[in-house]
Amino acid sequence: MRKLALSDEILLKVDKPARYIGNEVNMSVKDLNKIDIRFCMCFPDVYEIGMSHLGIQILYDMFNRREDTYCERVYSPWVDLDKIMREKNIPLFALESQDPIKEFDFLGITLQYEMCYTNILQILELSQIPIYSKDRSEDDPIVLGGGPCTYNPEPIADFFDLFYIGEGETVYSELLDAYKANKKQGGNRLSFLEKAAGIEGIYVPAFYDVTYNEDGTVRSFTKNNNHAKDTIKKQIEMDVSNTYYPERPLVPYIKATQDRVVLEIQRGCIRGCRFCQAGMIYRPVRERDVEILKEYARKMLKSTGHEEISLSSLSSSDYSKLKELTYFLIDEFRSKGVNISLPSLRIDAFSLDVMSKVQDVKKSSLTFAPEAGSQRLRDVINKGLTEEAILGGALEAFYAGWNRVKLYFMLGLPTETEEDIEGIAILSDKIAREYYKNMPKETRNGRVSIVSSTSFFVPKPFTPFQWARMDSSEEFLEKQRFLNRKMKEQINYKSIKYNWHEVELTMLEGVLARGDRKISKIIYDAYKAGCLYDSWSEHFKYEEWIKAFENNGIDPLFYTCRERSEEEIFPWEYIDVGVTKEFLLREYKRAKGEKVTPNCRQACANCGAKVFEGGVCYESQNQI
Repeated sequence: MRKLALSDEILLKVDKPARYIGNEVNMSVKDLNKIDIRFCMCFPDVYEIGMSHLGIQILYDMFNRREDTYCERVYSPWVDLDKIMREKNIPLFALESQDPIKEFDFLGITLQYEMCYTNILQILELSQIPIYSKDRSEDDPIVLGGGPCTYNPEPIADFFDLFYIGEGETVYSELLDAYKANKKQGGNRLSFLEKAAGIEGIYVPAFYDVTYNEDGTVRSFTKNNNHAKDTIKKQIEMDVSNTYYPERPLVPYIKATQDRVVLEIQRGCIRGCRFCQAGMIYRPVRERDVEILKEYARKMLKSTGHEEISLSSLSSSDYSKLKELTYFLIDEFRSKGVNISLPSLRIDAFSLDVMSKVQDVKKSSLTFAPEAGSQRLRDVINKGLTEEAILGGALEAFYAGWNRVKLYFMLGLPTETEEDIEGIAILSDKIAREYYKNMPKETRNGRVSIVSSTSFFVPKPFTPFQWARMDSSEEFLEKQRFLNRKMKEQINYKSIKYNWHEVELTMLEGVLARGDRKISKIIYDAYKAGCLYDSWSEHFKYEEWIKAFENNGIDPLFYTCRERSEEEIFPWEYIDVGVTKEFLLREYKRAKGEKVTPNCRQACANCGAKVFEGGVCYESQNQI
């Protein structure tokens, strides 16, 4: 019988002890005497969030298909267990074997959002692995980072031995083979990192030096090891239909954030929204074969017992076989009480028939993302969505029986005016008016509910807005107050609820997203001052972050509230995502000119993604 790393006494003291015992449904079990590589996959947040992440499920399945590799998992201990582990000097452990992480060959950390950075240091410290890569010995695991935040890894570069930039299905096997060969040849840590640096998509931070200009901007980014590459090229899986996918995903004993079967129907997005990093770094669009998805649905529902299927993509409405797949799922599983979830739908592409069929299974609120309140600003951000389409889509939803609508907007977008901000309130009211004007009283399902939420705009790397400045905290707050007043002036204000995000969190996200290597000391000092679970508002300690900036003589506004020049070298300049800097700059200029760029299926904008030789780029040869 498996011996748990934590005693019953400790497990009874902490919240949700099932977070730490493993042994979930479909967990992989291997004989440690028959494997060569031990890989621990980490999601640096609480178990319920990490268990909801499809990427880890895919990599877990992929690694464990290798006979020579055992992939296990670890998540950030919640604050109650964190305290106990420090007091009792208990090393952090993997869920499967319950063995200490420091005994593994690799610790692979997925980087999904910037606000998890202090949790990374928690994972390292509790694992008794030196936080800085330069301090690690031959006996320490190789600490590897992957995920969307690796598209600017510089703020955390000092904590990692290497980064994997791109999609996991491509060169991980080559990396593991290189590790195994290096071990067999009696090589050391440095010789493995040099081998790894020769693999496309692998970035070894220690093999590069950064220098800065007097004004704090990056002057140069140069190699200090002959094995390092001039440019790190994003790795991408082009055949998404015939690659790895977990037919028997892990099922937790406690409710996860997303407790359902997830079908990833496509990768990438054709739309080209200028604020959206994912829409740029995951280009080109690649669809999964609908027949393969149908088979995945059958197998995954059977192997998990879940009662909901979610169709996952950046823009589900653009999947060419959406209707066929949705009709199949509803007809096939309706009698078993399985709900079909369709996130990321565009209001202008809504099918009344599909909506009605989904509603028959389970009624819920509908979520739309206009992003901006005025047509002018929607053109600036290339949303490609008219007010007529928004109101028409909302009315279709009302006719189909919905009376709850969630709307998502951003404040602080480039070129934004007060008129654009007021447009959010006016548009929210117009949607409510559509309900009261067109729905006879006898057919209404009560009062309409419009929930409008605003987040604050952060210009992310590899977007056309990477040159743009962010608003300051004061500017954000003033815009928030202005919009709140305008909401209360609307005729249907009693039917509208306004939610907003915390400005301090956004400002820090901007620094971490756009920062350079100088930021690593800030992260370290903030962590040592008690910052942890920064994305959780009840644990966020903004004052400690500000102290860390002040103590290190760094102004956070340098990274946020500053327009970049066309000549400036970005901290992420050495990464090649396929989409070219020339295209992004061209799109930034089109944004300033309020010009819309057609989506990828309407015309090719020559973004550079054709270099991957597949996907939507080869559906049409139209050029603009």
